[in-house]
Amino acid sequence: MDLICNSYANDSDDEPEPVSYERLTSGIATAPSIPSKRPYPGPEERQYKPPRRQYPPHGSYSESQTSSSVSVPDPVPVPGRYVSKRERSLLASVSTIPTQDQSSDLNQKPSSSPTVLGSISDSDVPRHVLSSVTHRPKGSSLRTEMPSRMSVSLTGHTKAVTAIDWSTSHVHLLASAGLDGVVYVWNVWSNDKKKVRAFLHHNAPVKDVKWSKQGLSLLSCGYDCMSRLFDVERGVEIQSFSEDQVIGVVKFHPDNFNVFLSGGSKGSLRLWDIRAKKVVHEYVRDLGPILDVEFIAGGKRFISSSDVSGRNISENAVMVWDISREVPLSNQVYVEAYTCPCIKRHPQDPVFIAQSHGNYTAIFSTNPPFKLNKYKRFEGHWVAGFPIKCNFSPDGETLVSGSSDGSIYMFSYKSTELIKKLKAYEQPCVDVAYHPVLPNVVAACSWNGQVSVFE
Repeated sequence: MDLICNSYANDSDDEPEPVSYERLTSGIATAPSIPSKRPYPGPEERQYKPPRRQYPPHGSYSESQTSSSVSVPDPVPVPGRYVSKRERSLLASVSTIPTQDQSSDLNQKPSSSPTVLGSISDSDVPRHVLSSVTHRPKGSSLRTEMPSRMSVSLTGHTKAVTAIDWSTSHVHLLASAGLDGVVYVWNVWSNDKKKVRAFLHHNAPVKDVKWSKQGLSLLSCGYDCMSRLFDVERGVEIQSFSEDQVIGVVKFHPDNFNVFLSGGSKGSLRLWDIRAKKVVHEYVRDLGPILDVEFIAGGKRFISSSDVSGRNISENAVMVWDISREVPLSNQVYVEAYTCPCIKRHPQDPVFIAQSHGNYTAIFSTNPPFKLNKYKRFEGHWVAGFPIKCNFSPDGETLVSGSSDGSIYMFSYKSTELIKKLKAYEQPCVDVAYHPVLPNVVAACSWNGQVSVFE
């Protein structure tokens, strides 16, 4: 019995304790012989020996198996055989060794988003720009100055640029939309990359783009019958709004940035609530494609411009609407048989203007009955054949307009006289926009895909 006790005293899954020869011989000499059909193994035989590897038949090996440099026990143990802790740990370590394909996948770095191309930080903005923003009194604007040269050229669009817009909350950022289906955000004064965001979510040409005055949000629309809202900081699309028409223009409400107005090719005007993602008001009239919209009277009314060239109904070219009642207040504002591709409200006076394909810009009152000023208008530039846009300076003293001859025209608001003509492009200059803070900075875009900043 002493021999049996000594044999099983240290039998465990751990390393067996070495047993001296004297101890074994002393136990055998005093103990009687015990008959057994299966003699117990000695200490040397109880040492762990991996089972003999069972080789598969000839021709069943693959190159990956024969070329492996890791020597491990057979991962498939013989049925019925006891597997110790040490052998189980070896088998577990084999299963965690990554293969060549897995290790290559782990070493690959995650690819960056194709939307984010650079930084939107204002660290490279010139000091005079930051000082103008910081020290400007709230609600005031500096006296407008005339730009004289092109200071920044922004290349990226492959087709005509249809709209540009400055951010009022981040004055170093400029957005542009083009017929190539891309919306770009430019860090104008960056020393590194100027093209910092590229939104490729539209699958058709983009017609319009607008910044929200609350945060870094951007709204665009186009021929894919979609209006899309983007988070510029993260470079992602937040929401999309689908319609049954090509959307030609979008505009945020001046007081409620959760509401925007859209107009499309079927003549429908819709007021959208971003939070509910639904139409809250719809304005239906027998109109042609909507070209532009503009809010007046603190957002209680808006003006729409539609294409009347195909219907010969000039009385619906420019209309004034009541937002809450969904009815037109006047449909005989502009009775000439010309299409007006652009409508802009004066920043201070109760006046709005309409860019006419008759190669002039008409002036109207924002008060009923919205009369046309028959004695004053801006002319000298060329509009016919292209969607040429215009814009007021922040102080309202100057009107700047694009032209079909590729020039930028600057007019005095009070006298309507031409102050300066600046040759910008060889092809038509489609859109122009004064900087919201700097009085001598104007952005412009052309029909050949160029975007430029003039100072």
